[in-house]
Amino acid sequence: MIVHKTLRLAIRSAAAAAFLATTMLSGLAHAGPTLDKINQRGAIKVGVGTTPGFFAPDSNGKWQGFFIDFGRALSIAVFGTPDKVEFTSSSPQQRLPALQSGEFDILLSGVTVTTTRAFKLGFHFGPTVFYDGQGILVRKDLGVTKAADLDGATIGAQSGTTGELNVADFFRKTGKTFTPVTIEDTGQFIDALESGRVDAITQDSSDLVGKRTQLKKPDDYVLLPERLSKEPLAPAIAGGDDRWLELVNWTVNATIQAEEWGITSANVDEFLKSEDPAIQRFLGVDPSFANDIGLDPKWAYTIIKTVGNYGEVFERHLKPLGWERGYNSLWTDGGLLYSPPFR
Repeated sequence: MIVHKTLRLAIRSAAAAAFLATTMLSGLAHAGPTLDKINQRGAIKVGVGTTPGFFAPDSNGKWQGFFIDFGRALSIAVFGTPDKVEFTSSSPQQRLPALQSGEFDILLSGVTVTTTRAFKLGFHFGPTVFYDGQGILVRKDLGVTKAADLDGATIGAQSGTTGELNVADFFRKTGKTFTPVTIEDTGQFIDALESGRVDAITQDSSDLVGKRTQLKKPDDYVLLPERLSKEPLAPAIAGGDDRWLELVNWTVNATIQAEEWGITSANVDEFLKSEDPAIQRFLGVDPSFANDIGLDPKWAYTIIKTVGNYGEVFERHLKPLGWERGYNSLWTDGGLLYSPPFR
């Protein structure tokens, strides 16, 4: 009798586990067209740019960078592994139409959040993952120290970006003049600057920091202190798929929340012993929270263990380029990063 009772309990436990697993999978498998497509394909298609530090292939052809790590975090959230994601470089002119046509599931290419892109073009945006601003990179021998000194200068801007409008607005407001030179491929910025075709180039300062490192004599150029605009860079997805948007939102938020709690890739296993119920739910020690939202209980744990928290991602890819955290610090450190509560 004891054997039969044990066997029945085992069968009930197995059935309960199978039911739970089915429920968890159904939360993702039938949650929306994008996730359905991703699950059927077995990989997430991500559109990216080609700026060192943010997104660029290494010497082995493997994509590396700040935004790339958020793509790998998404792969963990969906598949439990960082490797089921395909990165494809796309120009600013091509990336939004490609997203709209379904070529990409998401853009992690440094897209600025704007009202036109949200209302007129119908894109949705995840949390801002990098607070940027448009800068101007100039030759030192011009002797200028601020943007207003560039009266009459020739300035290169990339076509199809918000940068064209921002620089025109700046000179209009200051009553100065400039000669715009439209450049389609930012790869041509280097030649334009070094050959003297333009006196300066303007782009998101994140891009200009990378461009400066590619110049033959980086010390001959300087990034002016002004920022001509606010450029909140965020993941972009096609509209109409709320579940996919929420998964993007909370994947980014998980990296920020982990940093707020001081959870890193190095110490996350120690936090599994935490008696804080919020941390237990976050890391899946208490699986009830993750089960309720249809995710693997270890999704946040695996992201932090594999990719790290937001601060680790920043330090790994952007600190070597000379970036300081600034606005991209936690709100508790005077920055703008803030995660909604995980409950």
